Amino acid sequence: MCEDETRQRVSEKVIEAVQELLPALRERAQDAEDARRISDESVKALQEAGVFRLLQPARFGGYEADPLTFYTAVRTIAGACGSTGWVSSVLGVHPWQLSLFPGQAQDDVWGDDPHTRMSSSYAPTGKATLVDGGYRLTGRWAFSSGCDHATWVLLGGIVLDDKGNRVDFKTFLLPISDYTIDDVWHTVGLRGTGSNDIIVNDVFVPAHRTLSFMDTTRCVCPGQEVNPGALYRLPFGSVFSYTITTPIIGMATGAYQAHLDYMKKRVRVSYGSKAAEDPFAQVRIADAASEIDAAWLQLENHMGALTRHAEAGEQIPMPLRFAVRRDQVKGTARCIAAVDKLFENSGGKSLKVGTPIQRFWRDAHAGRGHAINDPERALSMFGAMELGLPVQDAMV
Repeated sequence: MCEDETRQRVSEKVIEAVQELLPALRERAQDAEDARRISDESVKALQEAGVFRLLQPARFGGYEADPLTFYTAVRTIAGACGSTGWVSSVLGVHPWQLSLFPGQAQDDVWGDDPHTRMSSSYAPTGKATLVDGGYRLTGRWAFSSGCDHATWVLLGGIVLDDKGNRVDFKTFLLPISDYTIDDVWHTVGLRGTGSNDIIVNDVFVPAHRTLSFMDTTRCVCPGQEVNPGALYRLPFGSVFSYTITTPIIGMATGAYQAHLDYMKKRVRVSYGSKAAEDPFAQVRIADAASEIDAAWLQLENHMGALTRHAEAGEQIPMPLRFAVRRDQVKGTARCIAAVDKLFENSGGKSLKVGTPIQRFWRDAHAGRGHAINDPERALSMFGAMELGLPVQDAMV
């Protein structure tokens, strides 16, 4: 059996395993929200299904799957529970990023246990100072989703020299012994993600546990020496940005199915008729379905194009990378519009705590608040590129 066929079979098995988990994930969705974290049981099930191995290098037992397989798994999970889908996506993409780090950093994390997980917080809210052999890192980072299920963390930081001048923007990799978690996650949406704060107090980070965003922007990273596969030549800004939009597509998909199930049984007392027979309600359903489909089809198209360039050993064109970010933020916006339409179409009973539609609505809007979903920034970059103006951004 050739390598592509083996990868396809593995991918199919992971998706099948995820499908089998959906009833349990739906059943636990309210419990995750109440606990403000997804359960250890769910994380274990996702691990056993192979979700966290999809983007991991084969040399550590990973599958090095087509990224679309990963996004399909995430969308499917988020359609059952938004918080679980979000955590699956964030924790699931970190093996891909670690694969870009120097080989020694990968050995540090996976050498003894290839199932070791990492959380993250990329906003450079801490202070990193260049010292002999590495960096001193201090600060507080917010929104580290799934951190209770991880023993390493990836943190963004601006590097300063001894004169306070900015010299780099890096991701720093730290073991749990070097940081603490502050339980601050009290929110109206994505309540089950446990996206707490990470606190670091003047710790040393060796140079090999850092990765420059200048390298990821150029798609030339030290990890490619030991992980030469096409998967690890994709742009960080493309892979990570869709890591955030995909669970929102999943939430919209889950809201859509929940809405259909509800509408088939709902009677509109004010009008004395079945809600499903209302032509205006039917139009809203059609509009929502089109928005969700458009978001997913653009994701499929872009990931396919990126992968083809990487597999051919070609430099990925910048217009494509800017188009990915353009349609990623538009995909989020489309799904928010779809969820809003479905929520409005569901009537007053959908407001009841515990109903899926209101939870998907809150979770999707919470995900929309992520910095990567800033539409004006992404769209202005695309417009400037089209007009021939210089554009620089680490998230392209």
